[in-house]
Amino acid sequence: MKPVGLIALLVLVGGLFYAYGDELNVVKRLADREQALRDFQGDHPVLVYVVAFTVYVVVTGLSIPGAALMTVAMGWYFGPVAGAILVSFASTAGATVAFLLSRYLFRSTIERRFGERVQSFNEAIEREGAFYLFSLRLFPGIPFFVINVVTGLTRISLPTYWWVSQVGMLPATVVYTYAGSTIPSLAKLAEDGPAGVLTLQLLIAFTLLGLFPLALKKVFAYFRPQVAESSDDSSPVS
Repeated sequence: MKPVGLIALLVLVGGLFYAYGDELNVVKRLADREQALRDFQGDHPVLVYVVAFTVYVVVTGLSIPGAALMTVAMGWYFGPVAGAILVSFASTAGATVAFLLSRYLFRSTIERRFGERVQSFNEAIEREGAFYLFSLRLFPGIPFFVINVVTGLTRISLPTYWWVSQVGMLPATVVYTYAGSTIPSLAKLAEDGPAGVLTLQLLIAFTLLGLFPLALKKVFAYFRPQVAESSDDSSPVS
């Protein structure tokens, strides 16, 4: 297998997990090529980033499952800082691709499938503006691919959608890439199984991810009435 193919295989590992459900075999195959991946990264750093970024954008833009595991893989391969930066911009670019496809190519199909959600999204955005999209990005109760395609049919502008998504998805991105960076090696993961990566740092990271929405709920509970009040004040008085 050529090095570029190895890079693509790495960033698509989440999709392989989902499709085949044979995680340990996938990890073992990657572990056999781990040193080749590391060597190629050292010899061709720019190409590695371009390939990883492009594959991530395609996967998220086409709403292919496995983005969370891909994010963990990016953290393992690139480290917590570089991995978080790459995933942050790639995930926002992919979300924007899905947004644009929804708005300009698949509008009728998505309206038929998500008609009620489109209406509720429009009403919420009219009422709360970008704050509503921001809260959805921070509290992923609705799958991100649904947010991407449904928001494409609302009246929110592309620049607003971009920066809100960039900021709103960043906390989870940081945690998942940090989690990936705590994996010592794929060989160890293949040998020890999932228990081999349950380190204290990883548990802390996911604890913070779980507590983060709870803290934000209190912040939003404070600011949301102010947002609604300012919206009422700006409406015309009859």
